[in-house]
Amino acid sequence: MDWGSVTADDLIGALREVDWSSPPRPLNEFFSKFSITRSYPKWSSRLKCNLYYYRTNYFILIMLILGVACIMRPLAIVAAALTALSFAFLNDSFAVTFSEKTTRTVRKFSPHLAAKMRPPHMPVIRGRPSSKKTMYICGQPRGVFVFVFTSGSLPTVLWALVIALLATIIHASVRTPNLKARLNTFREEFREVWRNYSDL
Repeated sequence: MDWGSVTADDLIGALREVDWSSPPRPLNEFFSKFSITRSYPKWSSRLKCNLYYYRTNYFILIMLILGVACIMRPLAIVAAALTALSFAFLNDSFAVTFSEKTTRTVRKFSPHLAAKMRPPHMPVIRGRPSSKKTMYICGQPRGVFVFVFTSGSLPTVLWALVIALLATIIHASVRTPNLKARLNTFREEFREVWRNYSDL
């Protein structure tokens, strides 16, 4: 796959829609074969390929760095959990599952409140919703949840989050993409997500 033709928006859209339940790549693979590229197009292509291929490893790495920050500052534990939850809300499948389970739980105790947690009716054009990008969690736009959780917790763990994101970008920049990242199954998985995202 030509990762140079994949834009940042395409990559973010694919990461939001792809299934994150796949196990992390082995550590001996994750921490091997480093090299520095002097060409911006090659660096950009490598960065996008690694961010997609090692997405679970990078998520774990970020959580480990936030965990170390929590040990150093015990009050940051709640802030780190809220920050992780706010980032998890950016993934479509997690947002839908969270919304459905929360609404189902609330329905047991208060059916009236659960009815208010339904997303608004979306007009249908040509057999599908007119705005697939709009995601609702418990009846509220996804952005509201992300903003509330992030604004309340991010300042507390901002320094750790910056270190975690910097470590992720540095690793993705110097990790030589391996052959597994170029296999047809992986390529087709990304193309399928990308195709669905591009059809919007």
